[in-house]
Amino acid sequence: MHTQIMAKTIMIANDTYKELKELKEDKSFSELIRELIKNGRTPKTVNNLKKHLGTLPKDDTEFEEAIKELKPLYTKWKKKYV
Repeated sequence: MHTQIMAKTIMIANDTYKELKELKEDKSFSELIRELIKNGRTPKTVNNLKKHLGTLPKDDTEFEEAIKELKPLYTKWKKKYV
């Protein structure tokens, strides 16, 4: 399967750019935006999870749900960088 990649220029506010830059870590902006769209996450949701992960009690169902959601992403990350 052949896919053609075309670059597009978009305009975003400076504060939006800063937030995306913080979220992207070592990903490209395209990877981050694609991931956010695919997973239905907003930067606010991702930031809130980053801030609060580790502060939930281990017997909390919210903690278990967060772990279930993050496990596939961790596996993907581990394969990419090992």
